[in-house]
Amino acid sequence: MIALIQRVAEASVAVGGETAGAIGPGVLALVGVERGDGEAEAGRLAERVLGYRIFPDAAGKMNLSLRDIRGQLLAVPQFTLAADTHSGARPSFSSAASPDEGERLFLKFVEKALEALPRVESGRFGAHMKVSLVNDGPVTFWLRVPPRSKS
Repeated sequence: MIALIQRVAEASVAVGGETAGAIGPGVLALVGVERGDGEAEAGRLAERVLGYRIFPDAAGKMNLSLRDIRGQLLAVPQFTLAADTHSGARPSFSSAASPDEGERLFLKFVEKALEALPRVESGRFGAHMKVSLVNDGPVTFWLRVPPRSKS
C-alpha cells in the first residue's frame, strides 16, 4: 500500500459539490492499494502514517508524529498511486488492486487510524473528488508498505 502524505494547516475533500471530509492541522493522506496488499499492509501503512515524525518539536525539528500531536487525518483513496509509470506516455494500472479489494483495504486503513486519532475524515472510494489543502511547509512524503510476496 502507498500513502502520499502532506502536513497541512487544513484540507478538505468534496464529492458532487458537497464536503465529504474536512480537517484542520494534521495530515492529508492520499492512499493507493496495490495488487497483493492485505489487511496486514493496511495496518502497517496506518501505523507508518500515524507515527511518521513530520511535525516540529519545541526546537523546530521534525520530531513529532501525528499521533504525538493528536492531529487530524484526512484519508483520500487514490488508485493512481499504484500506477506503473516506468515506460510509455500512459500509465498502466495492472499493479493496482481490484476496486472491491481497494475499497476494503482503504476502509481498513481508515478503521486503524480511527483507533488512534480523535478525528479522521475520508473521501469516498470510486467517486470523482475535489481535494483542497493548505500544505504546511510544504512537507510531503511518499510512504510504501510493499505487498508481501506469496510463497
